[in-house]
Amino acid sequence: MKVFLGSDHNGYHLKSELAIYLQRAGYEVVDVGDEKPDPEDDFPVFAHKVVTEILAEADKNSRGILLCGSGQGMCMAANRFKGIRAALGYDRESVRLARNDDDANVLCLPANSLPKESLNIIAETFLNAPFADAPRFRRRLAQLDELPHA
Repeated sequence: MKVFLGSDHNGYHLKSELAIYLQRAGYEVVDVGDEKPDPEDDFPVFAHKVVTEILAEADKNSRGILLCGSGQGMCMAANRFKGIRAALGYDRESVRLARNDDDANVLCLPANSLPKESLNIIAETFLNAPFADAPRFRRRLAQLDELPHA
């Protein structure tokens, strides 16, 4: 599975650690930045890079992981793109449900409050939890795709 990673300066160090972990675990990791911690960078730039890569990817199983201070900004930015279902992940259960019920393809993590020891466990949960594919979940996802874009 291909995993696209992106972060602003708040998530830079966790993203770097996560990239190493995921590569060792056998994932194909594409780090789209930031390349160094820059307090003047802006999270929408990295959200855009990750979702653009996912949407262009032939393998529809590819996923994205975004990190910023609260995770909220990345989540808001990523969800502006049709076909992206970004979810804020703060523990294993929230991430499992985002995959199971909503087929989330982007995980947004709160770098300022996520315990470092939880990072890899939460990422693995996101990457390995299946989508339940129940009719009610498919119906709701179709409704999301039909919402008008401003």
